[in-house]
Amino acid sequence: MDAVSQEGRALRTAVLFFTRIPLPLCGEISSDDLRRSATYFPAIGWLVGGVGAGVLWSASRVLPLSVAAGLCLTTTALLTGAMHEDALADVCDGFGGGATRERTLEIMKDSHVGAFGVVGLILTLGLRWQALSTLPITLLPAIILAAHTVSRTASVSLMTTLDYVREGPSKARALSSRLSLPRTAITLVTGLAPLLLLPLRLWWALVPVLFVRLAGAARFKRRIGGYTGDCLGALQQVAEIAFLLGVEVLLCR
Repeated sequence: MDAVSQEGRALRTAVLFFTRIPLPLCGEISSDDLRRSATYFPAIGWLVGGVGAGVLWSASRVLPLSVAAGLCLTTTALLTGAMHEDALADVCDGFGGGATRERTLEIMKDSHVGAFGVVGLILTLGLRWQALSTLPITLLPAIILAAHTVSRTASVSLMTTLDYVREGPSKARALSSRLSLPRTAITLVTGLAPLLLLPLRLWWALVPVLFVRLAGAARFKRRIGGYTGDCLGALQQVAEIAFLLGVEVLLCR
């Protein structure tokens, strides 16, 4: 199989793994396909963010912006199967209720949602909803697209500096190989390209995203010794909020 075909399979695998879009299978997905698919996590932001931006813009023509923002969040959650929201809830429960590394990982693996997870979801969904409801509609589609790609770039960058710590079988294990330099470059270009659609001064919204990424990596390293799939999803959610709030601050100046 040539390199182009391999990367095409990797991109297709990323869509199947990170979204609920029912693409037809073309043969069995291999562990190599899954490993390569992590490169295209930011590309999924183009897909999910683009659809969400389209829904918000279309709905805002006939509905209040706050309602359109709610429909945007609903659409993106449906597209991803609320994968990242679920990961955020797991991390909130694990880090909020686990006194030891082992207990933290055990709680994160539990499918039940506890008080920490519920509060985390309410607060983060509320922040995203309010931010989308108050940003200018003329820039909002490009902001949404950038927020989805930039946040996924910050998330997948954890794989370049941290080790995967979950033992035994897990969905994220096949994705846990550290990205090579060329693949890291692909994620950066794919994830940061939507910034070209925004005014240059809004690029400063990357600063809070970088802070969240560094703080999250340090927290994960100190608490569990590395990352899990839930850590990647949780960081994506928080980084998305950081970008939206950063844009909000810059536009209010």
